Amino acid sequence: MKKYTFTEQKDTRSGFGAGLAELGRKNPNVVALCADLIGSLKMEKFIEENPERFFQIGIAEANMIGIAAGLTIGGKIPFTGTFANFSTGRVYDQIRQSVAYSDKNVKICASHAGLTLGEDGATHQILEDIGLMKMLPGMTVINTCDYNQTKAATIAIADHEGPVYLRFGRPVVPVFMPEDQEFIVGKAIHLTEGTDVTIVATGHLVWEALQASEQLEAMGISAEVINIHTIKPLDDEAILKSVAKTGCIVTAEEHNIIGGLGESVSRLLVQNNLVPQEFVAVNDSFGESGTPAQLMEKYNLNDKAIVAATKKVIARK
Repeated sequence: MKKYTFTEQKDTRSGFGAGLAELGRKNPNVVALCADLIGSLKMEKFIEENPERFFQIGIAEANMIGIAAGLTIGGKIPFTGTFANFSTGRVYDQIRQSVAYSDKNVKICASHAGLTLGEDGATHQILEDIGLMKMLPGMTVINTCDYNQTKAATIAIADHEGPVYLRFGRPVVPVFMPEDQEFIVGKAIHLTEGTDVTIVATGHLVWEALQASEQLEAMGISAEVINIHTIKPLDDEAILKSVAKTGCIVTAEEHNIIGGLGESVSRLLVQNNLVPQEFVAVNDSFGESGTPAQLMEKYNLNDKAIVAATKKVIARK
């Protein structure tokens, strides 16, 4: 089995900042908007190099989405930036009406997603955002796993025509994806080959899935790990091909068990190949204050939970 290692840890939001800065240098139509969180979204470099293409909207997220939608009419490619909670729940009406329904080319970029926002607590830890966004017709939903993939995704979505929701996080996490990767919207990435179980993971849970696969290998269990960075459109072919070989699947995500990646996979399996599935996700609850590590442990979003889910799903085959 291929082993993955890392030499450094970085936050995925810094990958967004680096990708946005690179876009600023090569695409004059890219503009950026922020709702009073420049530092948190790592947008400083873009602003320094392109001050005329940045708009500080202030704590007025709904207005930011409306302005972004309007900018697309003039051929601009707006990237909006704020916390995931404010990027979705606070402005859902504006996204639905002005962006999704109108099919505007807005890139909604959301940091501090999931439980790993940490000490800010449940009011800021949105766990429903993937569900909210994937239900909107025409909306592409992307959830990246590390710094390199977030940078690559940020650059790639500028060339993708149509609305995009790009989700990333606050804490430092291992950097294990290649720096020169090609990011293809809607195309899953096979990280390890296996025959006993398919593990599909997204976001911060991808690294945990890789750690789980090494532990499972030591137990004599061969796990196929797939990085699902694009939740909508889902790479149906990659998942179905894998489960045809393994006969069971575990889904892992830092999101509510309702409405996320796991449910998208369930729909696919029901329609095509109904194999046993187990879920690693937050079990329909809000979060709480704590360090990211404490919260991932308490809410069973780690390698141990993936190993336990794998043993359970294999027993159901």
